Amino acid sequence: MDGTFNENDISRVVEADRAHVWHHLSQHKTYETTDPRIIVEGKGMRVWDQHGKEHLDAVSGGVWTVNVGYGRESIANAVRDQLVKLNYFAGSAGSIPGSIFSEMLIDKMPGMSRLYYCNSGSEANEKGFKMVRQIAHKRYGGTKHKILYRDRDYHGTTIGCLSAGGQDERNAQYGPFTPGFVRVPHCLEYRSHEQEGAPIDGYGVWAANQIEKIILQEGPETVGALCLEPVTAGGGVITPPDGYWERIREICDQYDILLHIDEVVCGLGRTGTWFGYQHYGIKPDMVTMAKGVASGYAAIACLVTTEEVFNMFKDDAADPMNYFRDISTFGGCTAGPAAAIENMKIIERENLLQNTIDMGAYMTGKLEELQDKYSVIGQVRSKGLFLGAELVEDRETKTPMPEKMLQAVVGDCMQQGVVIGATNRSVPGKNNTLCFSPALIATKDDINQIIDAVDSAMGRVFG
Repeated sequence: MDGTFNENDISRVVEADRAHVWHHLSQHKTYETTDPRIIVEGKGMRVWDQHGKEHLDAVSGGVWTVNVGYGRESIANAVRDQLVKLNYFAGSAGSIPGSIFSEMLIDKMPGMSRLYYCNSGSEANEKGFKMVRQIAHKRYGGTKHKILYRDRDYHGTTIGCLSAGGQDERNAQYGPFTPGFVRVPHCLEYRSHEQEGAPIDGYGVWAANQIEKIILQEGPETVGALCLEPVTAGGGVITPPDGYWERIREICDQYDILLHIDEVVCGLGRTGTWFGYQHYGIKPDMVTMAKGVASGYAAIACLVTTEEVFNMFKDDAADPMNYFRDISTFGGCTAGPAAAIENMKIIERENLLQNTIDMGAYMTGKLEELQDKYSVIGQVRSKGLFLGAELVEDRETKTPMPEKMLQAVVGDCMQQGVVIGATNRSVPGKNNTLCFSPALIATKDDINQIIDAVDSAMGRVFG
């Protein structure tokens, strides 16, 4: 730390936080007797709290965001320079960084062509849902309006996005929800025994076919889109089984259904490719992204579509209603694309996609070594530097480990100065996956420190 804050300053900051800040995902009763944690500074993979304690961040800002690490002066300088020149103009007009980043991004997404700017992953997904609904009215008399979403997937925090939310604990007490959203089954092969009729072989194609069954039940003429995460994040770090995505694309083509892929977590390198879907050789119709687009240095989110989708909103210029009648106020901020440009340059310049592949494989191996040591680790799942370890009481029955036990491991690691994550308030009775998403700059030394902390914590919690 550089000593910017002295003890008196920090005391005042802590009290102001306690009195006025409403923290995300937090029960505040505890702050009546303990201090809220204030993160004061970050550099590389490490952050420091108000007590000067150093923590190795294995979750990229807590929610899979700071992909290129903390303290990047080149991004800060790019944002500062842009803000002095032009900080904002509504998205009804263009900007220099917005135009440049659109070209850079589309170059990484063969088959895609159009970028709509907004300011959060939730909002990006809402834009996609609105497009589907408008297309339904323009082309199908309003009937092809239903949006399918998957059990355990998460697409955002608005009422519309929660309507497409497959995590019942996140949804609880926030209904009634928007009609026209239909849930389809998950594809977690480790828990295929919980799905009636699931085969031992060919599970991926079978899991995709369960979605086709829902489409046929609802009526293909009523289904406009299927919205899925390429790798499920907060629902348990679920990597798709073989054959799954290829069959999904076939089904969407067969029934004229738009494939909306939510890359808010996976996008911009998290899995070792620019986007998670690119591991599977498929072409989406819509892609949403947010967190890693600028690594948290500025607020930015994007909805990217094919030219075919874009053309549906300009096919009758004489119709005053025939365009996407939507605006995102802060989608007009220039700081986001300015930061995103430099963020992408860093990923390319430092070869971070390859580092993600290499360090992801290394960390997967280390977690598997812990699996050999601790019988409570039922399965390790990973794609690049996006990893999960599902904990169970018994490997034979696969009974989920109680959430409080995972929180004990997370708390022990925090005491050691390593920040890890765990599924929480997501799937009732199945919040049993430890989550890891270190920055794409992670080294073997960083990973060894994370693994050592988890090893020590597991030993204390589970003996």
